[in-house]
Amino acid sequence: MQYVLSLDQGTTSSRAILFDHDGQIAGTAAHEFPQIYPSSGWVEHDPFDILTSQLSVAVEVLGKARVRPRDVVALGITNQRETTILWDRETGKPVYNAIVWQDSRTAALTKRLAEEGAEEMVRKKTGLLLSPYFSASKIAWVLENLDGVRARAEAGKLAFGTVDSWLVWNLTSGKRHITDRTNASRTLLYNIVEDKWDDDLLKLFNIPKSLLPEVVWSNEKVGQVTTSLGLGEVAIAGIAGDQQSALFGQLCVSPGDAKNTYGTGCFLLQHIGSNFTLSSHRLITTLACSPDHKLAYAMEGSIFIGGAVVQWLRDNMKFFRESSEVEAIAASVPNSDGVVFVPAFTGLGAPYWDAQARGLIIGLQRGTEIAHIARAAIESIAFQVADVLGVMDSDTKNPFTKLRVDGGAAANDTLMQFQADLLGVPVHRPAILETTAVGAAYLAGLSSGFWNDIKELEQHRKADTVFEPKTDKKQMQTLQNNWREAVERSRHWNKESK
Repeated sequence: MQYVLSLDQGTTSSRAILFDHDGQIAGTAAHEFPQIYPSSGWVEHDPFDILTSQLSVAVEVLGKARVRPRDVVALGITNQRETTILWDRETGKPVYNAIVWQDSRTAALTKRLAEEGAEEMVRKKTGLLLSPYFSASKIAWVLENLDGVRARAEAGKLAFGTVDSWLVWNLTSGKRHITDRTNASRTLLYNIVEDKWDDDLLKLFNIPKSLLPEVVWSNEKVGQVTTSLGLGEVAIAGIAGDQQSALFGQLCVSPGDAKNTYGTGCFLLQHIGSNFTLSSHRLITTLACSPDHKLAYAMEGSIFIGGAVVQWLRDNMKFFRESSEVEAIAASVPNSDGVVFVPAFTGLGAPYWDAQARGLIIGLQRGTEIAHIARAAIESIAFQVADVLGVMDSDTKNPFTKLRVDGGAAANDTLMQFQADLLGVPVHRPAILETTAVGAAYLAGLSSGFWNDIKELEQHRKADTVFEPKTDKKQMQTLQNNWREAVERSRHWNKESK
């Protein structure tokens, strides 16, 4: 038996999943790692926590599945996007913690650049908005706020990378400093029309070009793992940012194909083909995985807090001990009894893009119980997805007739049924929810010859579970109106980031 190994480096955990030739899971291992919150709106990771958790699960999954490294044909990497790491090229040591995609410390900088009129130029080159969400302002913050770092960067002594770059650098003992196009397209520094790092964008953020990695295709052999890591000499043959990887894992490879991933955040992506198109509703345009090595685009709505709202109830509020308990608690009441939960813990993403928004729970009554708040938290995920889907329908002129879903929270039947009721279209859930990891495996498997083409991959896909809309549309519209009013009350709250 031969396998493809997928390394899925997420925001709160690192996972490793082995896939056999039928595309089925042969083994899995996962470790959570600490989240660091130094200040309000700041979110960091220790880069070595990222690395060690990912390496340990990679070795662990081989042991659990009793698979020898020589039986692994290729390795694919998928990762939390935008998260920013700078490290010393000689020592390999980071100069600062990883600044996570959720971090909003640079809201004032991106707001100032937008007010100075830079956003139109940025959008036309990158498809993105001026937001602290993306990597460029995070790099700028590190360069400006740590003694001596700018001088070292300008002398060519430092490397920047998103998490994929950090992993590949360490997996190859510093031989490869690379990123793929899907991750590069999330930095605010990559011109996705001309397919290159852009000098105007580097100047805008005052970032030295010497920091940047080489850019490769998502399905391309880029090197071998260093033998000392316990993974043999496995070829690294696929890299993609997590949401583009999930899009590919759902085999959304044609214009109009779309999916939503319910992870820490929620990410709704629709493949729009080979023509660069901008949204008129502040969605973003990004690069999609392209097995034929030609530029392909997707429209995306990014929601910062999706499944993370359940973690917040578990860890901060102590409502339950295991995240899996939330479904039974939420299902113990027929509805939220008027409670609305806006989980804007780090601001609001699409379609609002309000870094100053903050979380809000409204509609509390004397009879409100934990179950009502838990249900409102679950419903908040679906409401946010509905907001994004509505504007994406308007942008693409290609209305959704169904929604493909994946990610950990998609296992929640209560959430999926509420999502179908809210959208008024069927929700399709695949047999394997780990489509982010599936996408990375597909990319690595295709470039290494483990699988021949997309048609072969389609043959391995099992039937979806389908949630059909059941609830009265007027009732859903009333709930959605209440949600939108609550969102407006949560906006522009954090005056410090203005």
